[in-house]
Amino acid sequence: MYILRIILNWGWCPILITALAVLGCIYQWSIWAVTPVLIVILVIGLVVAVAGTKRKELELSLLRLRQLAGYFNRRFTGNSSLSIFAIIDSLFNIDNPKLWDWARACDISQRIFNTWCDCFIGRVESDIRAGRFDVYLRTYLNELWLINSHYYEFVEQFYEIAEKVEIPPEAIDQYNRFVIEYNAFAQDFRDNISELTKVARTEIEPPSVKFAKELSVAK
Repeated sequence: MYILRIILNWGWCPILITALAVLGCIYQWSIWAVTPVLIVILVIGLVVAVAGTKRKELELSLLRLRQLAGYFNRRFTGNSSLSIFAIIDSLFNIDNPKLWDWARACDISQRIFNTWCDCFIGRVESDIRAGRFDVYLRTYLNELWLINSHYYEFVEQFYEIAEKVEIPPEAIDQYNRFVIEYNAFAQDFRDNISELTKVARTEIEPPSVKFAKELSVAK
């Protein structure tokens, strides 16, 4: 069945041209009558092949984007120990009420952020099954970029605080482990954006996905 589907999708054009050519030889059709028909079939076949290749590239791009979004959601949000919000919670161990106020505000933001990410993943999964790749690819690329940009703001704020306030070494170690994995994600996201420019128009530039900075243990 799979081979038959491939033949129907990609092999109908040469098969039809060959069949007409054979029939033309058998029935001795005029070459001037057959040639235009064969050319039209060839052109149609090329257009269909290009469109099919484009659709396949869009499908693969959206699947890679889904994998990237799923990885981000799984590793850096929710109850993951590598979530920047889990690291921010460690500030409650420091006797500094001002930091507690900021950490509480981040806790509220985390709930909203996690809901946003879960809804995003749900929509990507649903729309991939629907097969409307060209419609959703740019939209979801832009949304993942926006999600990551907001997330990076919390990362940057924590880094700035940790540069000014003495925080426990275990919190620094947890943050630096987060940075290693997050920067690997950021590089993959940059590569994904570069690949997407080959199949879809996007105004997002790879350098706009920023890398997190590591903290020094020694203050």
